[in-house]
Amino acid sequence: MSEKTIDGSRWKTRLSAMGPGIMMASAAVGGSHLIASTQAGALYGWQLALIVVLANVFKYPFFRFGPQYTLSTGKSLLEGYAEKSRIYLWIFFLLNVFATIINAAAVSMLCAVILSFVLPGEWSINMLSVIVLISGVLMLLVGPYRTVDGMSKIIMVSLTITTVAAVIVAAMQGSQVQADFIEPSPWNLGALAFIVALMGWMPAPIEISTVNSMWVAAKAKLEPVKYEDGLFDFNVGYIGTALLALVFLALGALVQYGTGEEVQMAGGAYIGQLVNMYASTIGEWSRWLVTFVAFACMYGTTITVLDGYSRANMEAFRLIIRGERNTNRILGIWITFAAIAALCIILFFKGAVMPMLKFAMIASFVSTPVFAWLNLTLVRNSNYGLKPWLMVLGWIGLIYLSGFTLLFLAHQGGMFG
Repeated sequence: MSEKTIDGSRWKTRLSAMGPGIMMASAAVGGSHLIASTQAGALYGWQLALIVVLANVFKYPFFRFGPQYTLSTGKSLLEGYAEKSRIYLWIFFLLNVFATIINAAAVSMLCAVILSFVLPGEWSINMLSVIVLISGVLMLLVGPYRTVDGMSKIIMVSLTITTVAAVIVAAMQGSQVQADFIEPSPWNLGALAFIVALMGWMPAPIEISTVNSMWVAAKAKLEPVKYEDGLFDFNVGYIGTALLALVFLALGALVQYGTGEEVQMAGGAYIGQLVNMYASTIGEWSRWLVTFVAFACMYGTTITVLDGYSRANMEAFRLIIRGERNTNRILGIWITFAAIAALCIILFFKGAVMPMLKFAMIASFVSTPVFAWLNLTLVRNSNYGLKPWLMVLGWIGLIYLSGFTLLFLAHQGGMFG
């Protein structure tokens, strides 16, 4: 067999294994990219690019532990937690139920805001959120894994092409910074809450690692996946998401930073500014296309959050009660619960998108060290093909994330003036 044939066969199996990593990317590219990354560029130019890079680098080991553990053992991370101690399961389950409700509410509400720009007439954000959640639940009840898998690939390709095109055109047009512009600094305690929110969902809430682990297991049931191909899928999704975060930051930095235009911090209002950025760089013809792509992105995120978090809650609860194997019917019940609970939160916040989104991002970041520690302790003394550099990066990442969390909590507690 020729070397060319071997290479062709290798790429064929790699492409066939693609799925869970792209689904994780689709879940990631939501509020953190469309809103937080672009706002970071619009407010501070390139200054927070390092924070975006560090967040992605230091979270990398904890996300990778998920598919690596599943590909090595055939078990999900949650099954690994159960084998170590039921305390791990309880910690995860309680935190993840909270994250499910908050994050599903935040992304579906943001999706509803984008939808309000497209539909004629006046629509209540609460009503549109109901439509988004119900339609998402119905799609998932028809075909959980395949629905998410297919949508994720289409959305990620469309979003990437559109955003990269906008940044290239903006870069060709040159700097828009006014001559008398005074560059603000993010390196002060006043900007800490924004930076923490930026890192909270960058590239995604860290509990998505357990969800990705379960998607890998679900993919393996449909077709066999080799260890190397599964890690390739993960790396493509994760690294692609990290690069896309920098692309969104570049869009804000090139189009809006230093222009004198006030950056709208409210999620709904900023979506309008975001669409205007694309239209002013690519052309007015792109306005509707970009709005549709942004909606598709957030709708895909909503569906992956409903599916993924529900899978994790279902499996964790089964392991806690030592129940039988789960079915799609049981998954449907958990998905419905997630949607109803998210809707209750939306009604409580009365359509206030940005407070909801900011709260969800900060809550995700504060819980990050807990999930990171769970994953690290699970694989620490194992033989799952872990490289020494990956473990070193894991410990450094845990220290970095924990330090930022303690600094933020101390600031919120009034320890700093």
